[in-house]
Amino acid sequence: MHMTEEKYLICEDSIEGIFTGIYDAYALKEGHEHLHIQIGEEENLRLFASYLYILPDSVKTRKVAETIQKRLGTDTYMSICRALATEDAGKGQAVYRTVVDGITNGSGRRVLENSRNPYVDTVFRLARCAGNEIHRLMEFLRFQELEQGILYARIGPACNIVSFLMPHFADRLPLENFIIYDDKRELYGVHPIGKDWYLVSGMERKPEEELRMSEKEEQFQDLFTMFCRTIAIEERRNLKLQQQMLPLRFQEYMVEFVKK
Repeated sequence: MHMTEEKYLICEDSIEGIFTGIYDAYALKEGHEHLHIQIGEEENLRLFASYLYILPDSVKTRKVAETIQKRLGTDTYMSICRALATEDAGKGQAVYRTVVDGITNGSGRRVLENSRNPYVDTVFRLARCAGNEIHRLMEFLRFQELEQGILYARIGPACNIVSFLMPHFADRLPLENFIIYDDKRELYGVHPIGKDWYLVSGMERKPEEELRMSEKEEQFQDLFTMFCRTIAIEERRNLKLQQQMLPLRFQEYMVEFVKK
């Protein structure tokens, strides 16, 4: 009996890497049942399988992004991008097969309603997880004013969501120089006054090693911390409920919870 060879497309863990993998998977014109999008290499290679290494390509990425938005809709495209912001190892394959379901199998703009498809269900779940993280940090993120007049915020999100936060704060703080730093991924979102924001990664020198809070910022932080402690009612303190609404992993980045 003839056994069909499984093919694994090894992609970079980024939207560009995975979208390029999806483009190349379609370009093979071998069907989709035996093709797999894999993020990074495995320690143990599979028998009866071949591996293709995919380099991110901006032209291919743009074509896939445009096709998804045109055929599946902007909402589905944003859900796919949010799903790819998570740390789930299977997200690449889940997104690939969701695109196949929507475009090749004809589910179209209602593809994310097809929860019977396990890949679609995974994308929906991952997108919701990243979406919750984005909305929480829109509320919990704390800027500090530095001596140079720059607003600086440090975060440590479970998902790679700086690129989702930057448009939100750029729209609300267009006349401010600000930086949002993801210390888990060493990724910086930078917004200069009156210009478009951009991302920077792999900086050898960390801003917090050189940048210090302004004197006014220190005073405001002390006042805000005192205010939070003053209005607290000890008899109604409920740490379990507080941690449900505001998990501990966010609190270490919030001035009102930092002990001085």
